[in-house]
Amino acid sequence: MQTLRASKYGLSTTQLPSAILDVIDALTKAGYEAYIVGGGVRDLMLGLNPKDYDAVTNATPSQVKEVFGRRCRIIGRRFELAHVYSGRELIEVATFRAPPKKEVTSASGMILRDNNWGTIEQDFVRRDFSINALYYQPRKNEVLDFCNAVDDIKHKTLRLLGDPMQRFEEDPVRMLRTLRFAAKLNFSIDEKILKIFTPEATQLLRDVSPHRLYDESQKLFTMGHLNRVMPMLIDFGIWHQLFAEITPEITPFIERAAKNTDQRISVGKTINPAFFYAVLLWKPFLERCHFYLSNGTVATEARAQAGLDVLKRQGTRTIIPRFAETFIREVWEMQTRLLNPKPQQIEALSSHARFRAGFDFLLLREKSGDKDTQGMGVWWDVYQTLSADEKERAIADYNRQRAKSRRKASHALAEEAKSNGAIQQAAIEPLVNEPEPRSRRSRKPKNATEFKRQSTMTDSAGGIGADHPILKRKRVKRDLSQVIFGPTQ
Repeated sequence: MQTLRASKYGLSTTQLPSAILDVIDALTKAGYEAYIVGGGVRDLMLGLNPKDYDAVTNATPSQVKEVFGRRCRIIGRRFELAHVYSGRELIEVATFRAPPKKEVTSASGMILRDNNWGTIEQDFVRRDFSINALYYQPRKNEVLDFCNAVDDIKHKTLRLLGDPMQRFEEDPVRMLRTLRFAAKLNFSIDEKILKIFTPEATQLLRDVSPHRLYDESQKLFTMGHLNRVMPMLIDFGIWHQLFAEITPEITPFIERAAKNTDQRISVGKTINPAFFYAVLLWKPFLERCHFYLSNGTVATEARAQAGLDVLKRQGTRTIIPRFAETFIREVWEMQTRLLNPKPQQIEALSSHARFRAGFDFLLLREKSGDKDTQGMGVWWDVYQTLSADEKERAIADYNRQRAKSRRKASHALAEEAKSNGAIQQAAIEPLVNEPEPRSRRSRKPKNATEFKRQSTMTDSAGGIGADHPILKRKRVKRDLSQVIFGPTQ
């Protein structure tokens, strides 16, 4: 172990938020050891801005609860932790771990219980990567390095502590963390890891709960380097362990969505991780829709059932929460509404709760070369920048274009029906070649002579002639004096 001066490596208390200092000071004041550990220390040394900070102490979770009272909540069963709230910030506080006296593991070697308390020397051995095993005491200006982690940071090398295969068996999620850190930090992976990181080894991820895999997938989507990590998921055989029905390929749509997600994160914009799941599952959704439509299902029902099928199938790998599933299905449904909106509904549609997500999805499809969008992505993009008067004119233009397209479609349909009718007429000859009158007026006789002529023709044809009794019947005038009007007795 070597004790390093923190300021020499660019670390100081001025860089730290008040929440983590509050936790460290409270534990130290209560007589316990307390350090900042993990990604927070690593990112500060690399000159990055850490998303969060974790603390580690020799106090047990129940003792941490005594120090912070209602501000603390103990969570976890396999790996017990204390969550301490400082204002709006949440600090995760772990206790020093020791090697278990009696290991509780699964058949594949995954640790099922890990709540054996120990010392700081025992704790660093339990950590996964060397770069995450630096202990920083801000008040003492010290960094404790037990495994030359500073050298690994200097040479940008990702190295596991201990035997890599054993560490993966203890927790298969470390495979995902390996790729995530390599992509995020642009580190090279140690040769010892590459030797055992095979598609066969990734089968260990089947022992991890789908809920936990979903959480890890969200970390991949939101780390800001999604475009770099997606090909790595295919190369290392992890794609099939995360995604059920998605073909392992980076389509132009997926690539553009990944770049767009990274750009939003880089400029500080918020993202919804479920949006990228909607992108990944779009192709299976379309294939399932086509299956139901080809079987005669109504379009609305086909889309609804296809969405349920695809998300249920994905649940065998990563269980997407109900609220995220609803979001994904609404984004898919918005595609149909945005492609062919009714003119009177355009203004209301632009203020829909899911309009922004649906529009972003449509525009990404269009920019990635999807011809089915019919240019509506650009239309909606321009529409949002217009004034109220300009929007009215744009809707009127859209309505005229829509009517014109419908007329063209109906004309094409009529021409097709006409050609089909001509073919059928040529095949079957009519029994009577007598032309039909052009209008009803031409059917009526113009005078009595013509009426008599038509009657004679009808009679000679074997129909009703002029001497027929029905034509000689006279109208009898009724005696209305005998008729009682109004209510009767």
